[in-house]
Amino acid sequence: MYALNFYSEFYEEVLKNGRKTLTIRLGDKSDKYQSGMLAWVTIGPRFGRRQKLFTCILDRVEVKTIDQLSPREVQKENPEFRTTEDVVHLMQRLYGADISVEDTVTIIHFSPVSEY
Repeated sequence: MYALNFYSEFYEEVLKNGRKTLTIRLGDKSDKYQSGMLAWVTIGPRFGRRQKLFTCILDRVEVKTIDQLSPREVQKENPEFRTTEDVVHLMQRLYGADISVEDTVTIIHFSPVSEY
């Protein structure tokens, strides 16, 4: 089973209420994540205890550069974001590296799966 983990507790509420339905990851992750896969959406620190929020299906996996992100993709990454520069700043904080709008990212669109 694969997991999409989110570090910040900020994301818990937007994940649960469906406002966050994609994640943007640095680099080409298309060999790891593919459309149709099931994954857990989890929240917690890297290398620490994580909490499973729900199971999701990966609807679409795309690879592009940050400057090719649509305004909708930027906002779905974080409801407070409006520009690709917001995404660059987030990536710099998460990955601790110099990142520019020319860097490659993977956009993973996902939907929750109800488990009855």
